[in-house]
Amino acid sequence: MRETDSVITFADRLGAWKARWGIGRMNYLVEPGLYRLGKPDRRSPVFVSANYKMSFDILRSSLAGRDGWILVLDTKGINVWCAAGKGTFGTMELMGRIVSEKLEEVVDHRTVICPQLGAPGIRQHVVKGLSGFNVVYGPVRAGDLPRFLDAGMKASPEMRRVSFGFMERIVLSPMEVVTFGKYFIPAALLAMLFDPALGLLILSAFFCGAVLVPAFLPAVPLRSFSGKGAVLGLFAPLAVGPLLPLSASPLLAAALMSSASASFVGMNFTGASTYTGMTGVRKEMRVAVPLQVACAVIGLGLWIYWRIAK
Repeated sequence: MRETDSVITFADRLGAWKARWGIGRMNYLVEPGLYRLGKPDRRSPVFVSANYKMSFDILRSSLAGRDGWILVLDTKGINVWCAAGKGTFGTMELMGRIVSEKLEEVVDHRTVICPQLGAPGIRQHVVKGLSGFNVVYGPVRAGDLPRFLDAGMKASPEMRRVSFGFMERIVLSPMEVVTFGKYFIPAALLAMLFDPALGLLILSAFFCGAVLVPAFLPAVPLRSFSGKGAVLGLFAPLAVGPLLPLSASPLLAAALMSSASASFVGMNFTGASTYTGMTGVRKEMRVAVPLQVACAVIGLGLWIYWRIAK
């Protein structure tokens, strides 16, 4: 059994910042198992978490001044919500940890508190039937756990509501920048050697998809992420406008390429959002990807034709 506390150190904050920028992201985890928080006894609550360290840190810091047990599942370093979708924050893993940690010998009660966002991966009746432990879903946000506990483990409608405000979206943008930057930034720098306007256009389109899409997600009227990216990608040519003549060919080429690029990058943000399920993502990709490729190819062809013909 391991010990932990509710104190978040500078090293913890630095590690979280690095993880958001993709630095050591897949190694940012804690060992699965049972952790003692404070001075718990046999009546203390049991909280279930993923072994993604940021998830673990948010949970323990939200329980400052409280005693309890934290049962950490092996989610391969993935956060609760994503791991529930992948199946690693799941019924059998929870069952396995209850058994391997001999939880029935640690506490007298038979209740484990799981995050609400982990619900898609847990079948309560199976856990109850095989282990005797009842699964209770806590609030969406770990910060509401103290109120949840004080209310007798009852969540208000507000605690059940999933929000996705500006700061919650923009804090995820670095991962999009890192994920696609390793492709778009070298491509832009290479293009600048031969055509500065094209290189600047690539960078601008990348910015629109990776930053503007999460920043203005609810404000863009289209429902699909690819559509939102396509609309916001039309702002990219403004960055290279002074370098282009006011003629149809280069402006149309720039619009097609930037819209396609921003659409592709923006579409991938769906994995970080609370909006779309896996079925919806696959359906959108079947329609969007061929259109993105077609627009990019036509746009590049028009751009090359304009450069040769001018």
